[in-house]
Formats: sequence, structure tokens, C-alpha cells
Amino acid sequence: MTAPVAFITGASSGIGQAMALRFYQAGYRLALVARRSTELQSWVDEQGWSADSAVVFGADVRDAAVITAAGRACIDALGLPDVVVACAGLSIGMDTAEFADLAVMRTIYETNNLGTAATFQPFVRAMCQRGSGRLVGIASVNGIRGIPGHGAYCSSKAAVISYLESLRGECRPFGVKVVTLSPGYVKTPLTRANPYNMPFALEASDFANRAFQAIEAGTSYRVIPWQMGVLAKLLRMLPNPVFDRVLASRPRKKRQGE
Repeated sequence: MTAPVAFITGASSGIGQAMALRFYQAGYRLALVARRSTELQSWVDEQGWSADSAVVFGADVRDAAVITAAGRACIDALGLPDVVVACAGLSIGMDTAEFADLAVMRTIYETNNLGTAATFQPFVRAMCQRGSGRLVGIASVNGIRGIPGHGAYCSSKAAVISYLESLRGECRPFGVKVVTLSPGYVKTPLTRANPYNMPFALEASDFANRAFQAIEAGTSYRVIPWQMGVLAKLLRMLPNPVFDRVLASRPRKKRQGE
């Protein structure tokens, strides 16, 4: 098999599943990862994809030993991927005054930050030795400024942006591209319960099309849609007192269980 390979986490729903479908349409063979591997396999079967076209691996990205083992298994089964997309992520509101929410913060960091690095780990050295490849991380425009009730998620995505920037500098001399994608609002199970307006919200398939183009071009950083990038820059420029007044009436992100 000479078709390129894409390794995608979080593929059982939302952005990850939309990205899997887009890469398949582009002729890629797929290594798809999710905690809910049975559900993911059922979806793959519904698409009518053969075992040569899509292989499912069950793994929780918070468990570094398990997700890195899935990466090595992908290399054994399909070869070294051409593209690795770390889509697995969590978005849960938190309140620092609540002791129980410290555990929520830990879970979000383990998923969004450690999970991203652990997803890439099995592939970085081999890609650098080969001299090609794309490592794609999903950040967020919410990583640009903090939103009340969203402290864990916003800070985790700010860390994703910085981490990917560091990784990009490490991999650039070897011909490996690191792509940072910062979605605005995408209509997925993660955003369905948001109690606030979501401007310029995209369908997951629309996001996947735009993301695929950025990945193929090797773009270092892309906000999707671009309108959210403009809005995020404007928010970044606001003095803190003005920014605080803008968000004063915004409903807080719901806590776990609310």
C-alpha cells in the first residue's frame, strides 16, 4: 500500500471524526484512535471502509503508556504516518472555589496537554529521521484570552499553542512541519450545551475541509474561521478593564454535572 497514512485521535465524534472522513476522502489510509473504540469501529463499519483502509485503536490519551503503544502499533500495522492529528480534547467549566473542580482541571490538562504530547511522541524521531511529516495540534481561539468559568480549558489551550510553537522550532530543521489549528466555535457534542452565543459557528465538516487545506499546505498557524481570528486579535488588544466589562454579562461555562 502506497497511500499516505493519517493517525487521528478523538475520532469517535466531533472534529476528530470529521477529520477522519476528510482524510479518507483525500485517499489516506487511517489509523483512528478513541477511548470509545467499539463505537468508533461501528462508525467505521457503517462507512463501509475495509480493514486495509482504516484501523481502529482503543486508547485514552491521558494514559501515556497506552496512547504511545497505539502509536507504535500504528507504525507496525500501516507504516510511519504522513500526518498525525491530535484531536482528542475536553472542554468543561470549572470553579476554583470548588475543591472537586481541581480534579476537573487535572483531567483537562492531562487530556489537552499531556495527551497531545503523548500522541506525537512515538512519531517525532522517526519523522525527523525520514525528513518529512506533519504533526497537527488542535488549539482554540479560547487560548488567546481567559473566559470566566473556563479557566482550565482556556489555559490548557494557551499551553497547546506555546507547546506546538516550541515543537515547531525543534522539528523545522528536519523537514517536519508542525501545524497549529485554532478553531473558533464548531458544532460538536462539546459545544452543544454552551449557554452563550457562538459567533461564526461552523459545522464540523466545514471545519475539517478548511483544516485539511491548512495541513496540506503545511501552514504553521491557522484560526478557523478567519473571522474568529480577527475577533480574537481585537480581544487581545483590549485593555483589561474594557475586556472585563465586555465579558461581565457572559454566562459561565457549565461545570461538570450541571
